This record gives sequence, structure tokens and C-alpha cells, in this order.
Amino acid sequence: MSSFIEWGALGQVLVVGLLVGAGIPALFALGLRLLAGTTTEGGAPVAGPTPESDEADAARRGPVAIARPTPARLAGAVACLGVVVGAIAFGLVFLVSGGH
Repeated sequence: MSSFIEWGALGQVLVVGLLVGAGIPALFALGLRLLAGTTTEGGAPVAGPTPESDEADAARRGPVAIARPTPARLAGAVACLGVVVGAIAFGLVFLVSGGH
């Protein structure tokens, strides 16, 4: 039975499938996370809504400010999202050119 299976080719397909199937979405998620600013309220980070909080309590606290990402985070986000766009473009060009 093993004469019908090319183990080297199967391993290559597995590795590339894991890289493309899990790596590209992970880079996209990392890029979005780096791009997201931090939420602050009066200079202190906001942990999120609590079960005890209501709309009146939220109105008393005042506006919520979303800080811009730092230049390092912005550069990392651009790099991650650039790799994702490049991988998508490469895949499309590869398929359109008749690659198998």
C-alpha cells in the first residue's frame, strides 16, 4: 500500500497547508490586533463592562477615548497586513498563470 503514497509530497502538502491555512489568518489577526488602539477612560485602561454597570453609570463616567497605536505597532500592523495582501496576490497570480 505504501508504494501508492508519496510520503515526501504528502508532507509538503501538509506543511504548506498548515502555513497557508493557519499562518495567513494568524498574521491577519495579529495585524488587526496591532492596529487596534487601547481604550482609556480618564487616563486609566478600561477593563470592559461589568455585570453591575448600567447605562446611567456609563453616562456618568464620561467619554471613552481610543488612543492611536504607537508608530512601532503601526509599522508591525502594516508589515503583517502587507504579507497577507502579498500572499493573496501571489496566490491569485499563480492560479491565473496556470500553476498547479
